[in-house]
Amino acid sequence: MPVQGRDLAALRRFNTSAVLRALRKQGPQSLTLLKETTGLSRPTVELALEELSGQGWVAEIADAPATRSPGRPARRFRFRGEAGRVVGVDIGLHKIVLLLSDLTGEILAVERESIDSAMDGADRLAFLRTRLERFLAGHGVHQRELWAVSVAVPGFVDEAGRVHSIVVPEWNGLDLANRLAETFRCHVVAENDVNFAAVAEHWRGAARLADDVACVLAGRRASCGLLLGGRLHRGRRGGAGELGTLPHLGLAAAHQALRWDGVRSGESAIEALVRAAEAEDPRALEVLDAYAARLAPGVAALVLAVDPDLIVLCGGVTPAGRWLTPMLTRHLRDITLHVPRIAVSTLGERGVALGAVRTGLDHVDTQLTDPAGPLPSAAR
Repeated sequence: MPVQGRDLAALRRFNTSAVLRALRKQGPQSLTLLKETTGLSRPTVELALEELSGQGWVAEIADAPATRSPGRPARRFRFRGEAGRVVGVDIGLHKIVLLLSDLTGEILAVERESIDSAMDGADRLAFLRTRLERFLAGHGVHQRELWAVSVAVPGFVDEAGRVHSIVVPEWNGLDLANRLAETFRCHVVAENDVNFAAVAEHWRGAARLADDVACVLAGRRASCGLLLGGRLHRGRRGGAGELGTLPHLGLAAAHQALRWDGVRSGESAIEALVRAAEAEDPRALEVLDAYAARLAPGVAALVLAVDPDLIVLCGGVTPAGRWLTPMLTRHLRDITLHVPRIAVSTLGERGVALGAVRTGLDHVDTQLTDPAGPLPSAAR
């Protein structure tokens, strides 16, 4: 039976997806290496590259004259990360962090701005929309280049996309992604900030070698994000890991133990505690140990329920991680069957927005390498 035109089209799309996936995942490659990587024949790889080049997704790399060797040089190709942009946003009560990325995950721009914590929900939404527009315009990004906008919020997002937040109560019930999609004609997603933090740790942080991870936000708020099998675990309604809402565990009140009187002008309480701990002030160490003791029951509940490979501490207390890690380990030994490895995030204030970027890139991967769908054209 002859092969039908529709079957040929599906086969071509499958082949182009394989080549594109190889270039995105493994970087620039020669024709010979692409043949080995994809398992396709050389003529098939060449046809796929021709189509991908015509669509603007692939470019041939021209070797510099000084690097050329005698004979015919091997042709090498790369994925055009500049063909699109992704934005990750972390909007909290006091600040907003915005990251601009190309389609390879290279961060092109970072901006941070303080926010009036008294801003109401409507003004905060208008501010977010205007701030995003200004960020894109300031870096020369046009709508046609924008593939995804991912926004982290302090609260969980349910299965219908509605925000539930005690930090910004006016956003309760708000479908933030749909509201922003009225302005930004691309894929828009809203997600819990700690979930994005967990994604970032697995991508570029402390959890790169772990698949079952609990990311614990520790500071003025307490919350948890989970990765199981290397994938974000949201739960049926998006509330997985929200142990801070259970008063019996004490996570929400743990920050009250961090009171410290020796704060200098311009310092936060954590900065002052760290300064005192570095000077081996026993009172500061007692405060940090008391905080670890309050944190332990909630973390223990998480460990016993999920049994993760790794716990990552993120949030405002990370500067004190050097002391909190052994303290928390000691308190957990008394109340859990075993204590997983505990690490401290080193991603800083960018962490949540980095996870937002990674989530946007995952959407790009799906769109570009899905053999069942048409290959979209790239921005030139």
